[in-house]
Amino acid sequence: MTQERFDYAVIGGGLAGGWAVSGIRERDQSGSIVLFSAENDLPYDRPPLSKQLWKGDTTLDKIYVQPPEYYAQNHVVVKLGTRIAALDRREHRLRDESGGEYLYGKLLLATGGAPRRLPLPGGDLPGLCYYRTADDYRTLREAARAGRSALVIGGGFIGSEMAAALTIAGLRVTMLFPERYLVSRVFPESLGLALNAAYRAKGVEVVAEDAPTAIETAHGAYRVRTRAGRSLAADLVVVGIGIAPNVELARAAGLEVGNGIVVNERLQTSDPDIFAAGDNAFFPEATLGPRRIEHWDNAVSQGKHAGRNLAGAGQPFTDLPFFYSDLFEFGYEAVGDVDTRHETFADWQEENKTGVIYYLAHGRLRGAMMCNVWEKVEAARALIRAQRPVTAQQLQGAIA
Repeated sequence: MTQERFDYAVIGGGLAGGWAVSGIRERDQSGSIVLFSAENDLPYDRPPLSKQLWKGDTTLDKIYVQPPEYYAQNHVVVKLGTRIAALDRREHRLRDESGGEYLYGKLLLATGGAPRRLPLPGGDLPGLCYYRTADDYRTLREAARAGRSALVIGGGFIGSEMAAALTIAGLRVTMLFPERYLVSRVFPESLGLALNAAYRAKGVEVVAEDAPTAIETAHGAYRVRTRAGRSLAADLVVVGIGIAPNVELARAAGLEVGNGIVVNERLQTSDPDIFAAGDNAFFPEATLGPRRIEHWDNAVSQGKHAGRNLAGAGQPFTDLPFFYSDLFEFGYEAVGDVDTRHETFADWQEENKTGVIYYLAHGRLRGAMMCNVWEKVEAARALIRAQRPVTAQQLQGAIA
């Protein structure tokens, strides 16, 4: 069997993989590159799938990482709809599910993550939307006709964004999640409860502190049974309960795997010829310690950095990624470790609407969330990187 050989192979056609190609080409304009994607779309920005596309602020053809012609112009071989099934580190060989084989010099695993599935009867019913990809958007957009009903299972990032998006699209939306309030791992209680009320004011039925136990279909609709004995009917069911990193290929190849694929400060795995970046990478963040981050900015910056390092840059990754969201009129940008298990201090200009939430541990700043406060990401990064002992009183007005 013929084996194609490439200087650089990138497995994963998401943000990290797409930006890795650009990083490689910054340092090496002639080395051969192949990009494998299990999806049938070229690399694209994922945030618009739950935000701007639903508001009409953009269209699918405008969310590509690079224009389609970029890959041919830069001599990048793109293999869409191709899933790599095996990695032979000793031979530097990849095999896809159709039996095609490829040899690589350096390899990037940008395999991202897959939606967590509901482990309950009916959790695999046809038509349930585990929302993640551009194809999911196309399918849901076609089905999401005004006046229909939708049940969103999950009250985290994706669940809260999709409930807002579907409401804006004119659907009758119900949310079901086990916590007391939305995005409870990030929002302090007062803000989370205020957002529960804001969603209800927009017409969303918020069913908190409950969880699905079974899903059935009848007469073209879904019926969801819950732990508290509720029976919720909907035309559409969208599930957003987080993702799990895709590490199976790395694990089978004998790479070190924990909460993601373990990499060093240069994003190298336990094999120096293999790197990892994006949602699947567990990396030693310089300021806050080892972490795995599932957000857009991290995928972009890590992907590009890993690409440069594949091409020999050998530089440590030192970025402190940020993320953002829009929930109806409430928008925010956040930097660092924003986790409500830390001590939180809210510096509100208008309570639960405009201001900055600080997250502290052991007297040092771990993260900051700017709520309807914009262009302060760099200021927040500087405060976190300083890692000086600080009190809530000293943080009053630190970011305004």
